[in-house]
Amino acid sequence: MDNNTIYHFVGIKGSGMSALAMILHDQGYRVQGSDIEQYTFTQRDLEKAGVKIMPFAAENIHAGLTIVAGNSFPDTHPEIQAAKALDLKVLRYPDLLGELLAGHTSIGVAGAHGKTSTTGLLAHVLGGIAPTSFLVGDGTGKGIKNSQFFVFEADEYRRHFLAQAPDYMIMTNIDFDHPDYYHGIDDVFDAFQTEANQVKKGIFAWGDDPELRKLKANVPVYYYGTSNRDDFQARNILRTVNGSEFDVYYHDENLGHYVIHLFGEHNVLNSLAVIAVSHMEKIPHAEVARELLTFQGVKRRFSERKMADMTIIDDYAHHPSEIKATLDAARQKYPDKKIIAVFQPHTFSRTIAYMDDFAKSLSLADVVYLTEIFSSAREHDGKVSSADLGAKISKGGTVLHLNNMSALLEYHNDVVVFMGAGDVQKYEKAYEALLSDSSLKNN
Repeated sequence: MDNNTIYHFVGIKGSGMSALAMILHDQGYRVQGSDIEQYTFTQRDLEKAGVKIMPFAAENIHAGLTIVAGNSFPDTHPEIQAAKALDLKVLRYPDLLGELLAGHTSIGVAGAHGKTSTTGLLAHVLGGIAPTSFLVGDGTGKGIKNSQFFVFEADEYRRHFLAQAPDYMIMTNIDFDHPDYYHGIDDVFDAFQTEANQVKKGIFAWGDDPELRKLKANVPVYYYGTSNRDDFQARNILRTVNGSEFDVYYHDENLGHYVIHLFGEHNVLNSLAVIAVSHMEKIPHAEVARELLTFQGVKRRFSERKMADMTIIDDYAHHPSEIKATLDAARQKYPDKKIIAVFQPHTFSRTIAYMDDFAKSLSLADVVYLTEIFSSAREHDGKVSSADLGAKISKGGTVLHLNNMSALLEYHNDVVVFMGAGDVQKYEKAYEALLSDSSLKNN
């Protein structure tokens, strides 16, 4: 790392990029960046910290900068081309993250789903006990000089996580995702196996995942879950409308009773992974239990608000497994209310690959609505539509449009869960505006 340069982030508003920029800023390095002018939730922390954000332009690039390029931007991007013409150092996001791990006890969190929630939980728990730097995929990052721990979300897309070789790695699952890059489950497994070979001290893997059970590593692999064959087990699980509680065993050793104010079976497993890491680092169990009690979640993961007589939940879920987990959590917290799902399919390739699985997971809701498919920078159209998915859904499947969300006004004293990784929040805002107008008229 260089104190004599300014780190210029190309695509600074990206969730990982904004978090990485905040870490460097916190550690005393000079940071600036560029991105689209449209407002995104990640820029709030950057602006509060006084980090300069500019619109994309080749003119932003000059001598004295070190370029940090986001994964979405090719070498043909005008700013990266300008940097190369000036012979400036250009780093890719995964490589800079890999460099930052040195000098810490580093713990990565990888998996097709559950990365962000688990990383946020681990950062919260360790951060309440010892100095901890962290990078979470919801755009949250904090750098502490000479911190004991460095917790980070490891991204398997395009094998980006192979640029990092942490001390420990939590692996929440291996599932086929990113069909625009991976060829199938064997290709995904190969990426995780390669990363496992780079871990220095230990791997914590979910025991019910058949792919994770195949891992071979040069370090111990500790499995966590709820069965007798797991090394770390959650037993006597009690799930209520207030959260969950359970006992934890490491083989036959009782590590204590834990309570979390989080919902869904996946959050029990995420907590168990955090407890397992903490145990191996000899952190007192009582301190871990204390910190687990106060975790409130991460951005865009089961974020709740009340409006009129409705509960509105916002969640990033965009894969069938994530949809299942989110609806399971909603059902746990609101067992007596109708659960209405509003799902925005994310990319045409994913919608085609998981058509039947989406229909099955969404059936856990009482009623299902869809929005049009959110395309990505990598694909702008495809041979599938939301109506095709809707036709496979037994509990609704109507496609909503931004200018007509009135179908949702039929529901009262119920729960609406908006899910998606694109811009589903604009549909939330449209619904909230209708709900607000309706409430004013009724009053």
